Amino acid sequence: MSSSYKSVNRLKISEDLLLFVNKELLKDTGIIPEKFWSGFDEAVHYLVPKNKDLLKTRENLQNKIDEWHIKNKGNKIRIKEYKQFLKDIDYLVDEGPDFNIETDKIDDEIKKIAGPQLVVPIMNARYTLNAANARWVSLYDSLYGTNIIESEEGGSERYDPLRGQEVIKYVREFFDKYIPIEGTSWKNIAGLKVVNKDLIIFKDDYEYKLKNKDKFIGHRGDASKPNAVIIKDNNLHFEIIINPKAFSAAHDIAGISDVIIESAISTICDNEDSVAAVDSSDKIICYKNWLGLMKGNLKTQFEKNGKNLERKLNPDRSYISKDGKGLKLHGRSLLLIRNVGHLMTNPSIILKDGSEIPEGIMDAFFTTAAALHDLKLKKNSRMGSVYIVKPKMHGPEEAKFTDLIFSKVEDLLGLERNTCKVGIMDEERRTSVNLKECIRSLKNRVFFINTGFLDRTGDEIHTSMEAGAMIKKGDMKSSNWIKAYENNNVDIGLKCGFSGRAQIGKGMWAMPDKMKEMMEDKINHLKAGANCAWVPSPTAASLHALHYHQINIFEEQKKIKKREQAKLDDLLNIPIDIKLDWSEKEINTEISNSAQTLLGYVVRWIDQGIGCSKVPDINNVGLMEDRATLRISSQHIANWIHHGVTTKNKVMEIMKEMAKIVDKQNNNDKRYINMSDDYERSRAFKTACDLVFKGKDQSSGYTEPLLHSNRLKRKINQN
Repeated sequence: MSSSYKSVNRLKISEDLLLFVNKELLKDTGIIPEKFWSGFDEAVHYLVPKNKDLLKTRENLQNKIDEWHIKNKGNKIRIKEYKQFLKDIDYLVDEGPDFNIETDKIDDEIKKIAGPQLVVPIMNARYTLNAANARWVSLYDSLYGTNIIESEEGGSERYDPLRGQEVIKYVREFFDKYIPIEGTSWKNIAGLKVVNKDLIIFKDDYEYKLKNKDKFIGHRGDASKPNAVIIKDNNLHFEIIINPKAFSAAHDIAGISDVIIESAISTICDNEDSVAAVDSSDKIICYKNWLGLMKGNLKTQFEKNGKNLERKLNPDRSYISKDGKGLKLHGRSLLLIRNVGHLMTNPSIILKDGSEIPEGIMDAFFTTAAALHDLKLKKNSRMGSVYIVKPKMHGPEEAKFTDLIFSKVEDLLGLERNTCKVGIMDEERRTSVNLKECIRSLKNRVFFINTGFLDRTGDEIHTSMEAGAMIKKGDMKSSNWIKAYENNNVDIGLKCGFSGRAQIGKGMWAMPDKMKEMMEDKINHLKAGANCAWVPSPTAASLHALHYHQINIFEEQKKIKKREQAKLDDLLNIPIDIKLDWSEKEINTEISNSAQTLLGYVVRWIDQGIGCSKVPDINNVGLMEDRATLRISSQHIANWIHHGVTTKNKVMEIMKEMAKIVDKQNNNDKRYINMSDDYERSRAFKTACDLVFKGKDQSSGYTEPLLHSNRLKRKINQN
């Protein structure tokens, strides 16, 4: 953590950050550091007052909503009156005429190819490279290593031939459904070859062809004896690898040793919810990794099973087309970068008034500057765009402000207007109820909208904190407002011309060990109209990719476009429980589940700086946790305390009980510091408690201010 600053113009910049920007970030861009900092100084001091005004608007709106609920306490909420009140205070804006987005220079991975989307913490170079390379994943390995295939050797390191056969059977049956052969089954084939631009599949003395011959697009190796055959379906690819000598092909008469499936079509490299970046040293790690991706030279060394390994970006995949031409398929995910929202500040740069720089503004300039290298190379975005996912915007005014930030970035870096594209995360209530107007504010930049249950529910609870006691967290998913929210996002996206031009996304599958359950459940994201959805790992991406062969999402969107649009009245239906007829056991169980996962995440964030990890829940099921989990859990408990469903003393008692469980779950981690040894001295435990007991007073129910301040103190103590 840097404690030394250097004055540049009206800015005080951490010396380590200044050195990184001057010597690495701007190197080979043609931008002179002095000119950059001068323009940056001017832009930042123009933008920051506007940023602060927007945050004051949030606070004023929240105060008015609180007052309205307190004034109407005990009365049934009449939706017509409530809606008029929200219009009167400008929380709800009038919806303008229909329009289509006009974003141009969009890559095929966004507009044409529907598929899984990974989210990865940019602070971790190895994970980031794994995600970037997860464009292509072994389907055989993914099936063999997960609970989709059941066998006695499921958890064993020893290879089980019967399990291997079940993997092959699963893939062949899938091919029979979606890439069928005319006259026979994939399970019966003895070999493949290419003759006169056609894929010939043979068995004994008979030859067969695909029912749809256009799905064969090329091969590698000799046509009469290829070592790979390339299949295209729904704009996605399979590589059938043929190597009779391989161990995995020992029992395969066709000599197929693996099937490589095109998987993570795009990856969000995350500066926000999944990282713990609180100062200049942390932010430099994030920016360096993103810079390495944009230059194409990011590498990392690590040890695994006693071997020293190196990870770097995969090259494109070459093949011979059916016309005999040498062609390539993109070897990596299209990389997007998630900046932080408008709220948080960072001590890396101090402004002329002594305040910290808004982190989202800093992210916009530095992540785009890093992308200048790719705008020359065009290895990531072939169309010359920078894809920035912008979270936690509250309504159209904040969306317009994002457009202003990116315009200032483009002006300083000499980029064409709208080079910076924007992904709108529909995770705040004021954005949901004004989504069409938020999109209108960014109609020349928007490439993405999505939904997120955890953050959206956290904001739902906080916004309506004074309305009453909320229903249980698990019941939220079946409530009227969440159904309206999910449908409204898709309805508005389709109405604004997203289909075939931009992404409509759905949220994360949080249980990376439960892939069988994911395969049964996550296909519903496609049925709901999403052409991308979040997955927690390359393995999950490869399996979820199968869903995009089962459903042609663009045809599905045509059907959805004809349905009745979700109603605003349903979206504004506050999920409070009027009866409050829960038993004490039910209440304590609900609080225990929230407290346990909250503690399990916070202790790693504060003590070890881990922003995203697989945290075992109270039943020891591993869940991928990030700050969105904290937001919903802390806000829910805070709401129940506020409305007398439980007491602060009871919650503290449960927190201490759950801390013991979390300590026990982490007893194999040598770096772990027990919370239950001394609750008073454990900064992690006290932070988790503050998130709950001070949750009502946190801006929009966000967890970042408390996490960041306590992580900074922890780092000072460690140093």
